[in-house]
Amino acid sequence: MAERSEETLAEKSGEKTRDLKHSSSSSSDSDDDNPKSSGSSLKAKIYRLFGRERPVHQILGGGKSADLFLWRDKKASAAVLVGVTSIWVLFELMEYHLLTLICHSLILSLAILFLWSNATTFINKSPPHIPQVIIPEDLAVNVARSLRFEINRLLATLREIASGRDLKKFLAVISGLWIISILGNCCSFLTLFYIVFVLLHTVPLVYEKYDDKIDSFAEKAIAEIKKQYAVFDAKVLSKVPRGPFKDKRH
Repeated sequence: MAERSEETLAEKSGEKTRDLKHSSSSSSDSDDDNPKSSGSSLKAKIYRLFGRERPVHQILGGGKSADLFLWRDKKASAAVLVGVTSIWVLFELMEYHLLTLICHSLILSLAILFLWSNATTFINKSPPHIPQVIIPEDLAVNVARSLRFEINRLLATLREIASGRDLKKFLAVISGLWIISILGNCCSFLTLFYIVFVLLHTVPLVYEKYDDKIDSFAEKAIAEIKKQYAVFDAKVLSKVPRGPFKDKRH
């Protein structure tokens, strides 16, 4: 009997030690997992401008256009920028007209091809082959469908904004259109297009390079804007009467 009692006591002490080891190992495992969870929570708390979750290259499309805007191919990006700059200088600074440029280009190309075709008879060579340019029907249909889809989406967005459901979006769109109207009064459409094109070639590149600093600054600025908007909403917007909008379904 004494031997059996000693064996049971030894078994109980062994179980207690195993339980202690298991609890300590589980606590250590939980401690090891805590830094990972804290690190993931810190990563989740990082603010990104406009709620960005993907890289800038993927947001811009991830194709050749994104490579041009982010200067992945420096020669192609520089060539496109120089070409657009030359067009802006030609039409805006030198005051050249589009119809005049088209006519002069056609006159020059037709004269070169005519002289080349007639000069081959004197040097005993075959005349140059002028390729036939035809717009494919599938390409024209796809372009028309894409244009129709974008126009319908724009009209649906304008209808949603004008319905009065989201006052913040309404005020943002009105402010944006008002700023664009001021810019259009100060400069021509070609100059405005050139400014937007240059911004597309500079802003994404700078943002991709200094995204952490820009995101932290934008977080503070947006927090301040939200505070000011809350004050404006409490004093002005909350007092504006708004009726319910009923969507008609056919």
